[in-house]
Amino acid sequence: MKKTAFFLLLFVYSLVAMAQPVIEGRVIDKTSREPLELAYVRWSTAENGVATNQQGRFSLPVHGKDSILIISYIGYTSLEVPAASGQLIEMEKGPINLQEVVITPQSTARAFHTISKIDLNLQPVRSAQDILRTVPGLFIGQHQGGGKSEQIFLRGFDIDHGTDINVTVDGLPVNMVSHAHGQGYADLHFLIPELTGAIDYGKGPYYTQYGNLGTAGYVSLNTVNSLNKSMVKLEGGQFNTFRGLAMIDLLSEQQKQKNTNAYLAGELLYSDGPFKSPQHFNRFNVFGKFNTLLRKAGKLTFIASMLNSDWDASGQVPGRAVKSGQIDRFGYIDSSEGGYTGRINASARLSSYLSDRTTWDNQLYYTHYHFNLHSNFTFFLNDPVNGDQIRQREVRHIAGYHSRLSQEGRAGNWGLQSVYGAGLRIDQTRNSELSHTINRNTVLEYIQLGDIREQNLFAYADQSIEQNRWRFNLGARLDYFNFQYNDHLTSTPLSKQDKWIVSPKLNIQYTFNKKTQIYLKTGKGFHSNDARVVVFNRGYDILPAAWGVDLGLLWKPGPNLLINAAAWYLYMQQEFVYVGDEGIVEPSGKTRRIGIDVSGRYQFNNWLFADVNLNLAQPRSTEAPKGNDYIPLAPPFTSTGGINWQLKSGWNGSLRYRYMHDRPANEDNSIVAEGYTIADLSLNYTQKKYELGLAIENLFNVKWNETQFNTESRLQYEPSPVEEIHFTPGVPFFARLKLAVFF
Repeated sequence: MKKTAFFLLLFVYSLVAMAQPVIEGRVIDKTSREPLELAYVRWSTAENGVATNQQGRFSLPVHGKDSILIISYIGYTSLEVPAASGQLIEMEKGPINLQEVVITPQSTARAFHTISKIDLNLQPVRSAQDILRTVPGLFIGQHQGGGKSEQIFLRGFDIDHGTDINVTVDGLPVNMVSHAHGQGYADLHFLIPELTGAIDYGKGPYYTQYGNLGTAGYVSLNTVNSLNKSMVKLEGGQFNTFRGLAMIDLLSEQQKQKNTNAYLAGELLYSDGPFKSPQHFNRFNVFGKFNTLLRKAGKLTFIASMLNSDWDASGQVPGRAVKSGQIDRFGYIDSSEGGYTGRINASARLSSYLSDRTTWDNQLYYTHYHFNLHSNFTFFLNDPVNGDQIRQREVRHIAGYHSRLSQEGRAGNWGLQSVYGAGLRIDQTRNSELSHTINRNTVLEYIQLGDIREQNLFAYADQSIEQNRWRFNLGARLDYFNFQYNDHLTSTPLSKQDKWIVSPKLNIQYTFNKKTQIYLKTGKGFHSNDARVVVFNRGYDILPAAWGVDLGLLWKPGPNLLINAAAWYLYMQQEFVYVGDEGIVEPSGKTRRIGIDVSGRYQFNNWLFADVNLNLAQPRSTEAPKGNDYIPLAPPFTSTGGINWQLKSGWNGSLRYRYMHDRPANEDNSIVAEGYTIADLSLNYTQKKYELGLAIENLFNVKWNETQFNTESRLQYEPSPVEEIHFTPGVPFFARLKLAVFF
């Protein structure tokens, strides 16, 4: 009887709480008419407020007749408006102001959101690679002529080309599973950097929406839905470098006011690079986007893009050949390296607003992709007559569907946020090849040749509850994989394997006040193995798991200073190392990583800003004896930072640095990959109709090695092989001028 009375009282209390008078509204961008998610809304007479949802909507308990609503959002001019329920609040873009950053449970549910908004508004972006570099602690390196995916480093990982980071653009997966050149291969060159509208990222395996490969973290990029202005840009610089860009708004202002936008962009790039053997690197991109609001029912978005690129390369050169004077740092051993690639993307997305608090997203996507790469890592080690050049090639189709339902509600004083998702991704390759070639043209031997079909079905549920200072997030993800491989080199019939994996997540957040918040993130993630290895190993090491924990702090000790710090731990059930020239994936055993990340953003005045990121990691194998437990090429310490300025007169720019410490190149640290410190300068003069700019990479002309590998190789005249560092030299002093015209 007492229990019945208790639950009855609780039910009545909940009804009373939910019946409390509220005021509702919606916040949008004045120009694009797009909803602004995570804008902060509060009463002028109250300390705490709320953040807008995906539709830009908010709901606040009525506070008083004379109260004023204050709305702030990073990169926009703050507003003070009289209270009126159901009103539409339009915000205009304005200068960055760290004083407007308020730490709340809602707006910092993703701890890095505010930092990424600041960085994207302030830091100059010259390429898709620069966009990745805005993620604190993420480093990249190019080592094959500029046209292929970069090598990625994050949180004590040498991620290769994407084995342990999940990358998406507008919901489209960038990573290629069971790729000819490496598991998780993530080539972002189809993205035109000036179209980037938002960067969302997270470190560790704590996010239900991002499944396979999301162990070190994820990066989710979104392109702008509309153009503020049309633009034509021309760039030119050293090493026969030229870039042309056009971004054209296709609709009238009248159509924009009806919440319909469409634009088309095209990019052409050519560069020979600083190498003795010119790269002849050229890239052509086309990107189009159309989106329209379906009255109050939702939003429809169509995207189409195309990439074509080809290049020549010098590859990694052996240190002994440079020291002996046989070749220059920018010289070559095999001048016939290089490749070409292409990608066509299409996506249709419907966001249905089932209510003010419920959104149902459905996305269909398709990618057609081709890849052809010639490399020579070992020169004459295996074939003293013809050399060791290899070709990696594939043609791929990707088709997928993702459905996501997000809903907000209340249960008494508790705020509820529920997310449910499900989807399917199918990868189908034809003639995935690894072969021994000579001069790109003649195939001497096929090492691997076959067709791959890989399917991933997934479903996830994510529930967040919050009250006052507490926020709890509990989620779980279920993934099913089916691997098939049809080997053309043997009489073996079609081989199949499948596997399930469940990945739970638990994140807890406590907000002391508007200046301080702590959080604990825990979760399990995974990375899949290459389909060819899976079937050959009869299902062994299909989906090795990763378990992680972060203990972090988001702190604003002063009005102009924002700090994010986290101590973290990650355990990997199986580390993978892809050996491309042999067509195998080496299982490297269990590993663990311990580290500390610190990021700071400071505003000196209304035009001068500074930032710094410090990232420490101790990556180790747990199955090797001490002293032989180093993980090759995993960085123990990195740092990035700089100063950025934006003057009202139109002058703006930045001076930035990036530092990577020395790294072990083998398991006992007897061979070391040397670190580097590089500074870049950007200076622009921006007016309403035009912009003039100067960009300088490697301002102080430092000699540095962009990528380094411990490789056993033999030069043609050598009687026996030598094991040492092979490297791709980093770009020397490199200046480019640009002119952009807006209309």
